[in-house]
Amino acid sequence: MFLRKKIAVIHGAAGSLGGAVAKAFANAGATVFLTGRRLPLLVKIREEIIQSGGKAEAMQCDAVNESDVETCYQKVVEKVGRVDISFNLISYEDKQGTPLVDMKLDDFTRPVFKAMTTQFITATASGRWMKKQKSGVILFLSATPGGSAYPLVGGFGPACCAIEAFSRDLASELGIFGVRVMNMRSGGSPDSRVFVDAVANGGDEVKAVLKKMASDTMLKRLPLMSEIANLAVFLASDHASAITGNTVDITCGTTNALGHQQYGVAFK
Repeated sequence: MFLRKKIAVIHGAAGSLGGAVAKAFANAGATVFLTGRRLPLLVKIREEIIQSGGKAEAMQCDAVNESDVETCYQKVVEKVGRVDISFNLISYEDKQGTPLVDMKLDDFTRPVFKAMTTQFITATASGRWMKKQKSGVILFLSATPGGSAYPLVGGFGPACCAIEAFSRDLASELGIFGVRVMNMRSGGSPDSRVFVDAVANGGDEVKAVLKKMASDTMLKRLPLMSEIANLAVFLASDHASAITGNTVDITCGTTNALGHQQYGVAFK
């Protein structure tokens, strides 16, 4: 088991991707601390993990509240003695679909501010404990706009770029203490709650958007949540012990392609 005896803290574990990552970590042998603002949802995921033979705890914690997060990590360390993995997957309340020239300032700055606030709080809090114990892994998640210009994503694009830059800088400071820091750059997952709900509410229009997003990739599909979770398991494990300070692309090839759209048509 890749994460046997590891202690993982997942912020935003009540979300669809957060829950998928938490379950993958538990299946890989980790004891997972599920944190978020909605305790009943966390308890539900905890019970699902336990019923599957995994180990999990549920803790109410607001990941944009510095005091809450500090208390959270203090409780984790008091209970199990260490923290090996930290991953923040909360949402940024971003507004997309509006041209930048038509967007209100608050709608643009909100995801940038929230992303940097919560990621700084949780990464530095976990990093201080990992620095003391001389080991640990901090994971981040960005998306396609972090590596390629993408229209109509509002402040989410700059937020992704900021997350990737922050992860590199943090890795450069914590590496000497044996702490690894990595970012994963994902495309949107069609099986995530946000897209499933969007399709249910937007119908054919949203389906057309997803089809366009898939056509922008080399593989002509979007990454599933299970694929993102599996990559997170690998990066958090000792199998990736020489990897730090990097962004690993799991967009199915959106941001690493050159001319793939034209050639894809020619090669069919």
